Amino acid sequence: MRGSITLLPGDGIGPEIVAEAEKTLRVVGEVFGHHFETRSEPMGGAAIDAVGDPLPAPTLEACKGADAVLLGAVGGPNWDGGGPRPEAGLLRLRKELGLYANLRPVRGWAGLEDASPLKAERIREVDLLFVRELTGGVYFGEPRVEGDERALDTMVYTEPEVRRIVRKGCELAKLRKGHVTSIDKANVLASMRLWRKVAADEAAKHEGITLDHQLVDSAAMRLVTEPSAFDVVVAPNLFGDILSDEGAAITGTLGLLPSASVGDEGPGVYEPIHGSAPDIAGQGKANPAATVLSVAMMLRFAFDLQEEADAVERAVAETLAAGVHTPDLGGSASTAEMGDAIGARITKAG
Repeated sequence: MRGSITLLPGDGIGPEIVAEAEKTLRVVGEVFGHHFETRSEPMGGAAIDAVGDPLPAPTLEACKGADAVLLGAVGGPNWDGGGPRPEAGLLRLRKELGLYANLRPVRGWAGLEDASPLKAERIREVDLLFVRELTGGVYFGEPRVEGDERALDTMVYTEPEVRRIVRKGCELAKLRKGHVTSIDKANVLASMRLWRKVAADEAAKHEGITLDHQLVDSAAMRLVTEPSAFDVVVAPNLFGDILSDEGAAITGTLGLLPSASVGDEGPGVYEPIHGSAPDIAGQGKANPAATVLSVAMMLRFAFDLQEEADAVERAVAETLAAGVHTPDLGGSASTAEMGDAIGARITKAG
């Protein structure tokens, strides 16, 4: 199989972790007989410094023409001076590619239970997937400031917007345990009553899917008290943003959490959920595991390479279990050493 991937190293530790992800792709290609063509383009602060635009036209065209996009990280204090924001490039990229679903898996890792703020037995069996609606809701409403003492934002959802994100959640749940939890605040908000109605109607069309409705506040509590009870969690933009960050926090580290932003057609964007960490950039301390796991999501969803994705995820788990940890996990392994260790286990698996 041949595939084309546009790499967006971005800012801070982005180039370091993307380099290890590219190494992973090379190993997967060698072991399983695939060829991945990679092309690196500037984005974020690096692109602002180069051409004054966080998402230059050539970068956007390279992304549109690829099978998948791998992003490192964007942003940092260097671009806080009131000019173009690096993050604006990411928002534009999502819009241009029609990426309406953000996927964030959260799982417990053997040997790292002590990193979690929860009890070991509570985090050990966690394996859930957040499916966050990405292009609607209050973040894309109509903000208005009225004088110095009143401001408002609108929260709008349409039937097609709700239906497509719930459909995506159901399709993903069929690959897992078949259980979907739809998050809303239907007891208070009219937009969320529409959400609940459409979610129930769409889920009923998917054989083998069990749907639960849960209010966002009780879901936030349950993520702490019973996180292993969740399988696929489908949520509106605002609630999904907050709950997925809570899910990240219960693992105890951001260094192991990948994500994917996908639509119905065209390339998706795969990236770790952590930031650019400019304080450790260039020091070889960054944990590449989340970016490598984002590669696994890319293999699974962009290229339908399930065995290869499993091999990458298994290699990360074995590397962690063997005690190869970067400083964020209490170890001393460098970024490249962890990347090499993961690659060696992929090779061994083949």
